Amino acid sequence: MTRRALRSIAAVLTATVVVASAASLLGCASYGPATRVAVTDAKSLTGTWKGTVYRSAFEPESVTLAIHDDGSFDVVLTASNGSSRGSGKIVVRDGRLLVEGAKGRGAGMLLRNPDGELVLNVDMILNDNSTLTAKLWPSR
Repeated sequence: MTRRALRSIAAVLTATVVVASAASLLGCASYGPATRVAVTDAKSLTGTWKGTVYRSAFEPESVTLAIHDDGSFDVVLTASNGSSRGSGKIVVRDGRLLVEGAKGRGAGMLLRNPDGELVLNVDMILNDNSTLTAKLWPSR
């Protein structure tokens, strides 16, 4: 190969890498970090939230969480082998969401993703010392 051919190939490869990098950065622009949303009282969370629960040693399950004005909640987990129900209370203390139910306790965090959607993340330790993580979105 001649020097000129090698330079042409190098120029094409360089341009391809630059264009691909720029395209991937533009494509990821809406995937930036989520920002924390300050919650002053449980009433601001009132409504129905739906999402997925991940428990240790279980397949992911669908979850529906109904939060009432006073912070009390009702929850329904739905899996392939049936459903289960629970209830509890969410309290806002020092800007933190504290979750307490009959089967465990934990903490939550309200976030806003780059697309402007609210996301409620909940992490709990259950009474049997297993863990639970949930990601929920306001139901529309």
